[in-house]
Amino acid sequence: MKRRDFITVLGGAAAAWPLVAQAQQPAMPVIGYLSSGSPNEPNSDRFAAAFRQGLAQGGYVEGRNVAIEFRFAEHRSDRLAALATDLARRQVNVIFAVGSQEALAAKSATTTVPIVFDGSSDPVAIGLVASLNRPGGNVTGATAIGHSLGPKRLEFIRELLPNASKIGVLVSLADPSTDSEVASLKAAAPTVGLQMVVFYASGPSDIEAALSTFDRERVGAFIDGSGPLLGGLRDQTAAAALRHRLPMIGSNRESAAGGAVLGYGASITDAIRQAAIYVGRILKGERPADLPVMQPTKFDLVINLKTAKALRLDVPPPLLARADEVIE
Repeated sequence: MKRRDFITVLGGAAAAWPLVAQAQQPAMPVIGYLSSGSPNEPNSDRFAAAFRQGLAQGGYVEGRNVAIEFRFAEHRSDRLAALATDLARRQVNVIFAVGSQEALAAKSATTTVPIVFDGSSDPVAIGLVASLNRPGGNVTGATAIGHSLGPKRLEFIRELLPNASKIGVLVSLADPSTDSEVASLKAAAPTVGLQMVVFYASGPSDIEAALSTFDRERVGAFIDGSGPLLGGLRDQTAAAALRHRLPMIGSNRESAAGGAVLGYGASITDAIRQAAIYVGRILKGERPADLPVMQPTKFDLVINLKTAKALRLDVPPPLLARADEVIE
């Protein structure tokens, strides 16, 4: 072969090497992020930031070595099945489900795509996992144990309102964990001398009806239950509670920040961050069946003094002293 021809062949091969290398690059993994809420809600950015933080702890940065496909149902639970099915058909590497309803929708959509959930109060009871230590199947995540914290919220009500005899409980009709939450409260209420009035909400239009019911029943305060529906209506509920002059007790920090007198529960952002770490571990090859469901490690007691003053409610100093955060 002539020297000129050899150089031409060599140059052509060298030019092709980058194309070959590019073709052999592994595809960037894709995470499906499934939420029943709306991207325009006040806390959506905080929750997404906590999710990205957890991914980063596992070495994954959106746009650099992982992509995220966001799906929001805009508080229409009837849309979750279609959104979950869409993510499964796109063959995302992992589905991250923000809550019980989302996780159940994802589990119905696929038995092969790994699913990591956050915030389910009782994942065993609703059939997400076989057990907390041995989830089995393609699902694992982080539990909020929200239903088991109800008795503690009742104790806070007793401290805030020592003369109250009856309280309201606002829960979501569609949330899979509602039965466990109500049962836990009903079992604990007599121990602190309280009767309960339960209202099951199915949408935004039920909030005013719930508060009117609590007025008629002359409750001293009401507990705003857990779950994505009520979480998305948190600010609306707090505003209605203020109009009705009813103290609202929430299930997390976000409740107090949104206007409840008191919020107590597992840290949502910390749970999301931990669950995102699981997503990273699964992307690296671990199986959901081998990852025990995580229990919350951080709990927030937050008191909103601004709301308390608007309701002319005196917060006992010992309760204030125990608060992790006081909003003034």
